[in-house]
Amino acid sequence: MLYLIGSIILTSYLTLAFKACEKYKVSIFQAIVFNYITCVITGSFVNGGFPINSEAIATPWFKWACVMGVLFVSIFNVVGLTAQKIGVAVASVANKLSLIIPVVLSVYLYGETVQGWKLAGVVLALAAVVLTCYQGKQQERKMEPSGRKWEYALPVILFIGSGLLDGLINHVQKKYVNEENSNAYLISGFLSAATIGFTLLLVQYARKKQAFAFKNVLAGILIGIPNYFSIWCLVRFLKQSPWESSASIPVNNMGIVLFSSVVAWLLFRERLSRINWLGIVLSLVAIYLIAFGDKL
Repeated sequence: MLYLIGSIILTSYLTLAFKACEKYKVSIFQAIVFNYITCVITGSFVNGGFPINSEAIATPWFKWACVMGVLFVSIFNVVGLTAQKIGVAVASVANKLSLIIPVVLSVYLYGETVQGWKLAGVVLALAAVVLTCYQGKQQERKMEPSGRKWEYALPVILFIGSGLLDGLINHVQKKYVNEENSNAYLISGFLSAATIGFTLLLVQYARKKQAFAFKNVLAGILIGIPNYFSIWCLVRFLKQSPWESSASIPVNNMGIVLFSSVVAWLLFRERLSRINWLGIVLSLVAIYLIAFGDKL
């Protein structure tokens, strides 16, 4: 349970950290890139050395780690595009509703069952996400009529990408990851993301679309260390969870929605409507049903 709590708190911290970046006018993209570099350094320190060598590259999990890195960078950018073009509420809902994808994959790939109260909990979780992330008309950012129909596909891409990332992490930890190679796997994924992100950043520096500032590096460090350990905790939670992955991933995701919403309300004075509070209550019920529905 400590790994679950760690995953929820650290992942929620990342969301709140990005809110702070907006307040202090930190470049989100640069912070993300330096965050991945920090993750590689942090992981190497935890591992006792940089673990990527010819032997690691030849392992079955290395290619999946590279795919994970691509998804890391892609999803962060799609989240930003969706928020800018359509709205923050839509981005939040699409990102969190993706919990249904690893549930479906767990049923299909591993023969897990989702029925009875557990199924009711998953359905309730989907409703809870929508209600918790709901914003009134006065809060929503309206989509500007640009006439570009591809923008409407962004929430779908975000939904699929986030779900596949959760499913990939779950699949690899089931099939390939153990105590000996878990750090090497995580570092490989973050190295892939850092390489792609830093290459794009250098191009933007060269085209003068980004300007270097030390505060962006500092933000990346403050985000990167917790980010590494959030995935570290998630992998270990999935490995040692008392529940099937079809329950573990929704419980983790709903815990993040619940915790981050309440902390944002307390620290950032974000206004929560009655609908949002209803979503939070439903989140608690959904977590209970998903985790313990089989025993009811």
